[in-house]
Amino acid sequence: QVQLVESGGGLVQAGGSLRLSCAASEGTFKNYAMAWFRQAPGKERDIVSAISGSARDEFYAEAVKGRFTISRDTAKNMVYLQMNSLKVEDSAVYYCAARRADSRWFGTSFQDYNYWGQGTQVTVSS
Repeated sequence: QVQLVESGGGLVQAGGSLRLSCAASEGTFKNYAMAWFRQAPGKERDIVSAISGSARDEFYAEAVKGRFTISRDTAKNMVYLQMNSLKVEDSAVYYCAARRADSRWFGTSFQDYNYWGQGTQVTVSS
């Protein structure tokens, strides 16, 4: 059972930056694909970014390309989401997700992942 704990959310003005962190309890962290999803009130949970276990493969939603960067530190069992040039429409609860998978795999649908964190709120003001 993998436990995921997100941190780093908060209130920021448009144009600002935040870095989200996700701490994973699993010791063989490199065997897990990781992803960040977000969900705004009344909307579906959408993929933001994903990274394979090997970190050789990454995915970004079109809405965040060029502004967000996903990374992972296998030694620390951590995944990060660096968010720059934040927009009001980036406001949402951000969730970290994990799934044990081949080293080059990542998923882009919430059904692809079976471990989830509790979420961290990101609010971007205008």
